[in-house]
Amino acid sequence: MDGPDKTDDRVLHQRVVGGDEAALGELHDRLYPLVLALALRVTRDRSVAEDIVQEVFVTFWQRPLSFDPDRGTLRSWLATIAHRRAVDHVRTEERHRTARAPLLPEPAAGPPEEGVLAADEAARVRRAVSRLPGEVRQAIELAYYGGRTYRQAAEELGLPEGTVKSRIRLGLRKIADELSEEEV
Repeated sequence: MDGPDKTDDRVLHQRVVGGDEAALGELHDRLYPLVLALALRVTRDRSVAEDIVQEVFVTFWQRPLSFDPDRGTLRSWLATIAHRRAVDHVRTEERHRTARAPLLPEPAAGPPEEGVLAADEAARVRRAVSRLPGEVRQAIELAYYGGRTYRQAAEELGLPEGTVKSRIRLGLRKIADELSEEEV
């Protein structure tokens, strides 16, 4: 049975299919806060989130028939598109950040063997991190390799900030113990 939102969605959808810009405006006014909140939660950047919202509504305006009112509501459909685009944006940014990050430390100004020793030490640290328990490793990777603050890592993991700090401290202690055994 169709509820009021479903009926409104069908009417607005048909109006948009017919080229009614006012219908798109009504839909935008009604769903903008939801779509923005979803994009903002994923990207953590208001400017990027606003761009994603604009893309979502422009896409709907350009291809309104891609929405099927028999399969769900416009609210859930637009929210899904916004979430996917936001995740795509974050993944793309992460790939670009990873591609720009040097694989080896910058060459030292000293003798070449210092650079080799630094690369060897970095490899040992990476191995020690890879041997940490999953939840500890994840916190370390977000904070140190992902460049997240404790608060950002906690939000991303859905955990209290204190828990993430404890996991990072525990991980750093285990890494230090392992490296000291290897005399690094």
